[in-house]
Amino acid sequence: MSAKKQVRALIVDDEADISRMLAMCLQADGHESTSVSTIGEAINQAAHRSFDLILLDLRLGTENGLDAIGPLLATSPWVRIVVITAFSAVDTAVEAMKRGASEYLPKPFTPAQIRLVVQKVAEAQSLARRAATLQEIIAGTGPNVDLDTQSGAMREAVEVSRRAADGTAAILIRGEPGTGKRTLARAIHGWSPRTDKPFAVAGSRAPSAAHLEAEWFGTAKKMPGGNLIEQGGRVAYCDGGTLLIEDVERLPLSTHPKLLRLIQDREYERPGDFSPHRSDVRIIATTSVDLDEQASKGEFYPDLLYALRAVSIELPPLRRRPDDIPLLADRYLAFFARQTRRPVVGYSKAAIDELCRHSWPGNIRELRNMVERAVLVCRGDMIEPSDFPLGGLNRVNAVALGDPVPLDVIEELHIRGVLASTQSLDGAAATLGMDAATLWRRRKKYGI
Repeated sequence: MSAKKQVRALIVDDEADISRMLAMCLQADGHESTSVSTIGEAINQAAHRSFDLILLDLRLGTENGLDAIGPLLATSPWVRIVVITAFSAVDTAVEAMKRGASEYLPKPFTPAQIRLVVQKVAEAQSLARRAATLQEIIAGTGPNVDLDTQSGAMREAVEVSRRAADGTAAILIRGEPGTGKRTLARAIHGWSPRTDKPFAVAGSRAPSAAHLEAEWFGTAKKMPGGNLIEQGGRVAYCDGGTLLIEDVERLPLSTHPKLLRLIQDREYERPGDFSPHRSDVRIIATTSVDLDEQASKGEFYPDLLYALRAVSIELPPLRRRPDDIPLLADRYLAFFARQTRRPVVGYSKAAIDELCRHSWPGNIRELRNMVERAVLVCRGDMIEPSDFPLGGLNRVNAVALGDPVPLDVIEELHIRGVLASTQSLDGAAATLGMDAATLWRRRKKYGI
């Protein structure tokens, strides 16, 4: 089996000979294994380490292995549990599968049977992860645009990303909102040896730092009797894979040392539990602000900044990629025409000229929204300038700060850009630093 399908297994069996034989079979095929003999030890191991597979004997001395399935899945929802049982206890194995076990291994078994079961589990997990990725793409708000480009700056960013994909260092992707930072992060994961492990996105916004830490690191709660019930978070889920932290500049300062510890030491603690957990997760972070400036103001932890930019990649804005605008516009048109079953096949020369003259303050996300709207309202088979939003492309938007133009022009362009690059009006208002009512009045003023 290839290294990409290496499995981390937990063996739960109170017979030393069987545990040893299982471990030898797993390790001979390049897998990792840990052996314990009681339910309590199994739950403790699963709470502190991430496993892909648990081989669970249903008879553990005076303990019933069935009782371990629920707590193990609560700690590690992604894990596959294979129960070990005698032929005479097949009914019990069926009950175990009703409780969440994935497979059963009847005694006596051979090394070939063990290999087959492990291979099935590895393939099932790989398929599940690929399906989750595809589902996320299908459920997304636009086509999965590739990274082909005519821009020298963009080609350099992609080449650096490809070279960095093989490493383990943290990566910081910088760029204006809507430039494709998430797309590049997902591509880095796909190019890396971690491609068969999970990729997940962790937000940086939450009602409080405590909520954010629970989402990332999981939770731990002490129950009556002293048992500790733990729930894994995104870091545990992504063990061996990649975790993307978007808008890292928004993280509460109290989380900065904890993220730094995860990057440098591969360790973290769950809220409610002081015992360390390990996770081989690669961190990719994105930002659209100057983190050096934030650090100089005491708004960003300097040591975290140094750790994050071990590899730093900057994505150029769309206005600096003029040759890519027609290319991207064509791809979006093909996607939305197919999705909406509209007979739109291209752009008139005047429409392409309008697209190329626009400054795209909302970058690729704004272009996507513009083309989607044009496909919906187009009355023929070619998109014309009149199919673009009223006022969206009706001025030469090469306006920069300090240009001799009225302040209202700058404000309108900025608001349009932020609206195009955010997913909701509330998000746009938060980015602009105004309440929803003020944003509504500005939209009304500028006819947005």
